[in-house]
Parts: sequence; structure tokens; C-alpha cells
Amino acid sequence: MEDHRFDTGLYTVSQAASILAVPTSTFASWARGYRRRFKNRPDVVGTAIITSLPTATKRQPSIPFVGLAEGLVLAALRQSELPMQRIRPALAALENEIGLDHALASEQLYTDGAEVLYDFGESHRETPEGQVIRDLVVVRNGQRVYAEVVDAYLKRIEYGEDGYASLIRVPAYPNANVVADPKRSFGAPLFSRGGAKVDDVLHRFWAGESLAMLSEEFGVPEAEIEDVLRATSRRAA
Repeated sequence: MEDHRFDTGLYTVSQAASILAVPTSTFASWARGYRRRFKNRPDVVGTAIITSLPTATKRQPSIPFVGLAEGLVLAALRQSELPMQRIRPALAALENEIGLDHALASEQLYTDGAEVLYDFGESHRETPEGQVIRDLVVVRNGQRVYAEVVDAYLKRIEYGEDGYASLIRVPAYPNANVVADPKRSFGAPLFSRGGAKVDDVLHRFWAGESLAMLSEEFGVPEAEIEDVLRATSRRAA
């Protein structure tokens, strides 16, 4: 049976980047890989590390929901301000140890991943990668847990009965409760309260309707609409 979380493109690269509040170029490198050329030394190549589906053009949605969830994990690591080229080997070790496809979108990443990363860091103490990974995991009350900034992002993911991501609480807005749910509106960001698509509310506001009118019609608190508008304006600036 097909699972549209995995096999249906719901987002373009730019849409997924906007939902996760990361630069489009950054998300593109995660989804497509990259090659950086330098004079007088070998190229630096990074392979794709999130799920992306083939499309005829770059304007077509290529990122399935599982790819968005994987991107959220990478956004969490990016917030830790650690260099991605150092994190990539640890991610490979993490996926090998967990032994699952789409490990970054798996609940096991949250339940077991901190332990795996800690062990990786300890076994590679003398390497740059090992030193970096030890900054992602801390020991608290005798347990290995994710550093606070990473943990806060991972808590935005809800998991289905199969252990894979089934809903994301969108990090692009500081205060508005917005979710991406592949079972509703093809995964488009929705206000949790009222269930309205974020884009529908924004377009109506830009067409001249007041916050009060939109709040009453869609059942979304004015403060949440204002929060989304501020975040959208900052990204457009």
C-alpha cells in the first residue's frame, strides 16, 4: 500500500525551506547535494541527505512529507551552529546504527539517537567530527540527551503508529501554532486553531481584509495571524 508521506511530492524546495525557516540554497544542498569548485584544489562534494523525488522541472513539488521531516532534523542541527560537513559522518553512522530507511524521520531518532550520537562522538574523540558531535548531546541525570536547541526542534515532530513522522509543528513562526499534516490540504501549513491554510489567510489580508474579520471568519486568534505576517514580511525583506 502506498504511503503518501514517502512517495508524493508535496513541496518545492523553496516551499519546504520557507516552512522550516532555512535559506532555500541550504535546503537545496540537503535535497540535491552540492559541488563546490576551488582553484588549485579538489572539488568539495556533498551528497543529498534528505528524501527528494525526481521531477520533470524544478518548479514541480519534489519533497515528500518525510523529506520535510528529515529537513526539520537538519534545521535543528543547523541551529546548533555546528558545521554540516562535520555532522554528515555522524548522520551516516546514526542511520547505519538505527538500521532504517528515512532514519531522520523516525521516532527512533528521538528515542535512541542521542545515545548513538554520544557513542559516535566518544569513539571518534580525536577527530573534528567527534568533537562536533559531543556538542549535540549532553549527559543529564546519567542519561544521554540532545542539547536543548536540538531537542526543542525534535519535539515539533509527531509520529504515526509506524514510528515515522506524521505531523510537524512548523518552526517558521515564533508564536503561531501552525502545523503541516500530510493528511490535510496536501501538507500545506495550517493554523491549528480553525484549520485554515496559512496562505489563504495571508492572501485575504493582502487583499485588504482586516485582522478582526479574518480572525472571526477562520477562527484564528489575531495574535497568531500577526505573528505569521511578521515572519512572512521578514523573509520577504
